[in-house]
Amino acid sequence: MKVVLQRVRRSAVSVDGKLVSEIGRGLNVLVGVGHGDREAEATWLAEKVATLRVFEDDQGLTNRSLLDVGGEALVVSQFTLYADARKGRRPGFTDAAPPELAEPLVRRFAEHLAAQGVPVQMGVFGAHMTVEIVNDGPVTILLERSPSSGVG
Repeated sequence: MKVVLQRVRRSAVSVDGKLVSEIGRGLNVLVGVGHGDREAEATWLAEKVATLRVFEDDQGLTNRSLLDVGGEALVVSQFTLYADARKGRRPGFTDAAPPELAEPLVRRFAEHLAAQGVPVQMGVFGAHMTVEIVNDGPVTILLERSPSSGVG
């Protein structure tokens, strides 16, 4: 699985011009699922997202986690994180898991994140979404954990 975190002041998802979810201070979390990913990857990444220290403390140091600041998370499925653009001019997506495998795993990731104590909102799986992100910092971090590596 791949996760792109963006520290945000605000983030929102709309589908067909209608707001479906939004958060205030927290993290916009783009989640990509690859072949072979399982719940173990979702669990590990959810814990990492909840506890990664990417928010500033009173001294301006990044010493506080999403849990520490009482932030929210907006989880958006993003199969394009598995784009392969090494050849040609059109990216390939064969490394992304098919929707019937990816959707439940993205949902489980969100459930694990919520179980950590993070208020979670979600995008709409498979929909063409408009995602508004007011990046704070900017802070953008890529996390990855594959079944074969066992490491993030």
